[in-house]
Amino acid sequence: MTSDDRKYMREALDLAARGRALASPNPMVGAVVLDAAGNRVGEGFHTYDGVKHAETLAIEQAGQRARGGTLYVSLEPCTHQGRTPACADAVLAAGIRRVVAPHEDANPAVSGKGFARLKDQGVEVELAAEFASEAQKLNEAYIHHTRTRLPLVTLKAALTLDGKIAAPDDNSGWITSDIARLHVQQVRHDHDAILTGIGTVLADDCLLTDRTVLPRRRPLLRVVVDSLSRLPLESRLVESVANDLVVMTTSAAPAKRRQALEARGVAVHVFDADRGRVDLEAVVRWLGEQQMLSLMIEAGAKLNWAALDAAVVDKILLYYAPKILGGVDSLPIVGGVGRRARAAAIRFSNLSTFPVGPDEFAVEAYLQKDGAAAPARP
Repeated sequence: MTSDDRKYMREALDLAARGRALASPNPMVGAVVLDAAGNRVGEGFHTYDGVKHAETLAIEQAGQRARGGTLYVSLEPCTHQGRTPACADAVLAAGIRRVVAPHEDANPAVSGKGFARLKDQGVEVELAAEFASEAQKLNEAYIHHTRTRLPLVTLKAALTLDGKIAAPDDNSGWITSDIARLHVQQVRHDHDAILTGIGTVLADDCLLTDRTVLPRRRPLLRVVVDSLSRLPLESRLVESVANDLVVMTTSAAPAKRRQALEARGVAVHVFDADRGRVDLEAVVRWLGEQQMLSLMIEAGAKLNWAALDAAVVDKILLYYAPKILGGVDSLPIVGGVGRRARAAAIRFSNLSTFPVGPDEFAVEAYLQKDGAAAPARP
């Protein structure tokens, strides 16, 4: 790749990122068109409500200047008719001579077919392999959902250096800094749904909203795991309901409680597991069926353990503050019965760390499932 190739591939990825919270359940895609002389003549990025794909927007902006030119796009052009005609056909109709993209689309309806169709018609196709990891990371939730029909589930927590998330007595204030909490809001913004347990709601009266004030095409879906439907009608969650709140409960919950919540506009779903618990696997499947590509868990020790033990978690995102609480009564990030042998420990791979604020850092890692190594991190 030339320096210009890298420059415009970077611009296509930056354009794609402008579709955060606006493209789901579609992937985020950005495109740049150069004319035959190498001048930048068109650009676009996809939003779900905007309907048109990034390639089409960039080609339309370029018009006749696209003929003989180059298209830089962050994902393989599609070949099938969906809400819009196939992008590969639009590329051919525009007379584009060369297409540069970082990787194939994970969607089996595309998956190499777009590149093959372009090549068959004489278009030069080049894989920008050095950008593949970044492009896949940008759309990791879309890729995961495409392959599994499930949302990518991230367990997030803020904790002290000794792994504590709450103090036993006075638990006012925050563990991490304002900077870290602002970062968390950006992460929330990137998600389609957020889930917590009734214990956290009763303790904190949380709102679970996206407070970035950035645009999103659909509200962040707030999900509460509440086996007995104890969610207070006067809670901030219920008082702020706007077709964005779901309670996951069990058949053991009193019918009157469920009906009272539904009367306030709260959606209530029954997913029974054993011992009166909510079936977390069924909850995650249901969210996938609602085309939720990503789910963030922000909960207490008990639910954190239940989610990890059920292997519904795909990755963890832990924010560490330069503090130690100590003591056996301070609440750890995970509770429950735990694993009784080191060999049975829940394992992670593809671990990375990054600084967040002064003396604070975050850890991201992917869960290994069924004893197998986690897939390579996008």
